[in-house]
Amino acid sequence: MRAVVLAGGLGTRLRPYTAILPKPLLPIGDRPVIEHILRRLESFGVRRVDLAVAHLGELIRVYLSEATDLGAALDLRWHWEDEPLGTAGALRVIPDLEGTFLVMNGDILTNIDFAALLDVHRRSSAALTVAMREQQVNIELGVIESSGEVITGYREKPTLRYDVSMGIYVYEAATLQYLPTGPCQFPNLVARLIDAGQTVAAYRSDADWFDIGTFAEYERALRYVEEHPAAFAA
Repeated sequence: MRAVVLAGGLGTRLRPYTAILPKPLLPIGDRPVIEHILRRLESFGVRRVDLAVAHLGELIRVYLSEATDLGAALDLRWHWEDEPLGTAGALRVIPDLEGTFLVMNGDILTNIDFAALLDVHRRSSAALTVAMREQQVNIELGVIESSGEVITGYREKPTLRYDVSMGIYVYEAATLQYLPTGPCQFPNLVARLIDAGQTVAAYRSDADWFDIGTFAEYERALRYVEEHPAAFAA
């Protein structure tokens, strides 16, 4: 199985840390998040990983090549984005993508079951499968429902729940023909596939999951790993 890790983001919401350190190298426990990702992929039988990098990408390459033993277990390939291409458009810098392959963001800490994700993808005959989980959103204000000038409902500080993307996907290579010219974000690709009548499947997961793109989530991930050191063991 082949996987692509998207590790070229600027990490603007984590500045000033990411001015000198790329987001995938932010430490979680005793190793950076990118190492957690790669070791979990390897444990599920992935043997080749293509990394799309840009901002401070050379630091990621040096760390993985010289500070870990991952090179012995994985065939790591490096691909540079000369300009930002977006979370779907970045796949254009990866040559020879064929068949079925995994794609995930390089700032995700999770213990998702990749085998179950692939099983759902294959059973659904989908062009693309999106891993998702329920996320709770706390509204700290009273929410009013109204019709014209009449209030029809009032909820004090409600908790809303949504299914959100985990930043982990299974692609069929034929999906890439739907990428437009120029940069393309993942939601735009999903919309193009749906408009074209292609099947986009959903894999619902209750795995532990952290998107470390903000200080709040990064600090939450640090606390969780400190309390549950074995949670993300490959």
